[in-house]
Amino acid sequence: MADPNLAALAEEYWDTLLELNPTTATVLGDHRFDDQIEDLSAEGEAAARRRWGALLERLHALPTAGLDGEDRVTHGQMATELAQAIAGIDQRLAELQSDQMTGYHVGVLQTLPVMSAPDAHAAGMLVERFRRLPAALDQAARRYVEGAAAGRTPAAICVRRAASMLEGYLSSPLDADVFATLAGADSARPLLSDLARDVIRPAYARMVATLTDRLLPVARDDEHCGLAWIDDGPAIYATLVAQHTTLDLSPDEIHAIGMEEVTEKLPAEYAEVGGRLFGISDPARILDRLRTDPALRYRAGDEVLADARDAFEDASAAMGDWFGRLPKAPCSIEVVPDFLAPDSPSAYYFPPPGDGSRSGIYYVNTDKPENKARYETASIAFHEAIPGHHLQLAIAVELDHLPSFRRFSLGNTAYVEGWGLYAERLADDMGLYDDDLELIGMLAADSIRACRLVVDTGMHALGWSRSKAIEFMAANTPVSVDEVTIEVDRYIGMPAQALAYKLGQREILRLRDASRAALGARFDVKQFHDVVLGSGAVALPVLVDLVDAWAGRNGAGPVPPGRR
Repeated sequence: MADPNLAALAEEYWDTLLELNPTTATVLGDHRFDDQIEDLSAEGEAAARRRWGALLERLHALPTAGLDGEDRVTHGQMATELAQAIAGIDQRLAELQSDQMTGYHVGVLQTLPVMSAPDAHAAGMLVERFRRLPAALDQAARRYVEGAAAGRTPAAICVRRAASMLEGYLSSPLDADVFATLAGADSARPLLSDLARDVIRPAYARMVATLTDRLLPVARDDEHCGLAWIDDGPAIYATLVAQHTTLDLSPDEIHAIGMEEVTEKLPAEYAEVGGRLFGISDPARILDRLRTDPALRYRAGDEVLADARDAFEDASAAMGDWFGRLPKAPCSIEVVPDFLAPDSPSAYYFPPPGDGSRSGIYYVNTDKPENKARYETASIAFHEAIPGHHLQLAIAVELDHLPSFRRFSLGNTAYVEGWGLYAERLADDMGLYDDDLELIGMLAADSIRACRLVVDTGMHALGWSRSKAIEFMAANTPVSVDEVTIEVDRYIGMPAQALAYKLGQREILRLRDASRAALGARFDVKQFHDVVLGSGAVALPVLVDLVDAWAGRNGAGPVPPGRR
């Protein structure tokens, strides 16, 4: 039976989280805070830390003896998330987020296309929020400048990419402004248009000026792009590695895992598939063929979208054979907005909100199709939509018996992205790759994620230059140099986040293989998947406990540990 005190504290934690992050609340379909905006000042952050600290003290004061399985997960997960939030504030991570990936100035623009006002009252509240946006942007800019003055200088390439994104917004037509065209706010459109022109765009222009005039002149050059080159960089990176991986692995250990994948495991797979596809067994020649053959590139953005839809529909038809629990919410496919596309990844996904007001959305980037490989599209669709993020995140939203913070998890990157990359391999088991060309796309995607272990630790722990990271990825993946460059710049802007994919995938694969070995004929892949997806996004050690408990209920002992 659920502990009522723990349940109440879990909901208080979630309400506090949304109150402090009102934009996230709106995206998730909670409209209580639609007229509020984030307090990004140092004073606001200090106040948030006091609230997190008080919640953590109260959580530790609760008796844990006798908690049932789900309550133990809730207690442990909340303790982990609160400790991570406090660590992030203590490390002053906000001062380093002037980049194109984690920056508040970019995040607002990315969330607007999936935000909506369900009625006139909500539209009015959002108008009030947008009036406050300039103050929030100015607070963020102040933190960036203060950080640089304290020696926490940003990477120049990330500053330039962030400025490019904002300039793309500022040059977009006013009648198509993302603030003025907010879904469901038609009655407020004239007012929103005036706000965009007179208030919001000038604030974004000030942010561009801060980036280019205040930060870029002092930013770290490409030779010193990683956290290794700032005084407290190693401590910051250690915090981020722990947050994103939830595993007790050092940067050196992670680097070694990546090198083994890149130089031993994947070349053998390339040789096998490339031999069938091209009659070539040398991995270097296969990568070169994939990288340079113009016939393997798209000619038009519509072709990218069409292939993404085909893969999505095939996966949708097959998922019932592999999963007992299926999401109720549908998933739609949309194109990345033009002003974001040049500096955005190939695809990304937004889960459905809790109020059921929209579907999950799989965004496909159709910009510069000539730089996009035909063999990549299927594996990306399986990662971002089905059986990847949509299956996992939409199911989590629908787990009504869990506390809200577990249903709408905003962290646990290794679980979320590990599942996405696991889904790409699972798609092969499901027979979803139509041919060896699509299958080699799965290997290409895996190569990128394995390289991430090497280059992320390389730049942020070992002091690699940007060019060394690009050269390593370009030599060991089949993607174009342009795509590799965007990828590397992403890792510079989001230290340690890129580690989560491969490490999470490896752990889920290890758990599946170990469970199959322990259970033998009693192993049921649908049950295994339902266990993995049945508790929301959890830390990987918690996932091990959940799988152990399931295996035990089916007559097996603990799943044996394995080398990560």
